[in-house]
Amino acid sequence: MNGIVNVLKPPGMSSHDVVDFVRRAFDIKKAGHTGTLDPAAAGVLVVCLGTATRLARFLLLEDKEYRFEITFGLSTSSGDAFGEIVGEGDASKIVEEKVRSVLPCFTGEILQVPPMESALKYRGQKLYQLARKGIVVERQTRTAHIKSLEFVWGTGWGSRHPRALLHLSCSKGTYVRSLCDDIGERLGCGAYMSFLVRTKVGSFDISDSVTLEEIRSAAGSGRLAEKVVKMEDALPEFPAVRIKAGAVASAVSGAKIYPPGVESLNGNIHSGDIVRLIGPEGLLALARAEVDEEKKGGMAFKPVCVLAQQGGQR
Repeated sequence: MNGIVNVLKPPGMSSHDVVDFVRRAFDIKKAGHTGTLDPAAAGVLVVCLGTATRLARFLLLEDKEYRFEITFGLSTSSGDAFGEIVGEGDASKIVEEKVRSVLPCFTGEILQVPPMESALKYRGQKLYQLARKGIVVERQTRTAHIKSLEFVWGTGWGSRHPRALLHLSCSKGTYVRSLCDDIGERLGCGAYMSFLVRTKVGSFDISDSVTLEEIRSAAGSGRLAEKVVKMEDALPEFPAVRIKAGAVASAVSGAKIYPPGVESLNGNIHSGDIVRLIGPEGLLALARAEVDEEKKGGMAFKPVCVLAQQGGQR
């Protein structure tokens, strides 16, 4: 089976464990996720099955949304609730208006230092593996794009450790625990991420996600296919280019598709854009649009990720 499952990852399981569960449920060897969630975190985990694993590198680039709780007045070694307390400040003077006032400072392009608990590699080892050994290394700052950061709810104002619930829309590579740490530093009291749920990855929303129990139940009743999103529906932001039956063999062999082989175009396409090449039987490949030098103003499409085999089978 080829396609994508929008899984509601429960807290307490690693992303790898969830993929293993899905692999066993679907009785499939090839499966992988498109972006790790911490074991303590919950929310959308996009799992690709079979040929759809070839789409993972594109899905990794998708924007994400998170709902998270930040606790003020404490800093931890890990930036979340599972680390040791390494700093304590009095946040009793922090009020909702003050929190709201600093949020615009963390929108747009920002610089972050990746936490030691991230999956980034340092000399061949993931940072969280080093952190578990008590090793801390210097990390280079990275740029993240924060599309929006909104205040949702708050409680405990006037106490030493009030909490706030925030909603974040951001680019790939944004570290929420680092964001919490930076907000706490800006407010002068310290802070850590006390709860996290990922609510969206690209077009995959938490409202459409399926639980592990739902997957288990569907497997028992022979309805697993109902839980799978077709590959052609996974990246709706890429324009659809429908090609003629006679051009299918060229597309699946990786050859460039020229205007005579195109049936129709959907959307305003520019040179360099990634598009979905769709044949009579469905998605064939993702391709990059290029100006056809032989036909001024026309577009040709060079496959960069072939998803179908000869004959159009996937």
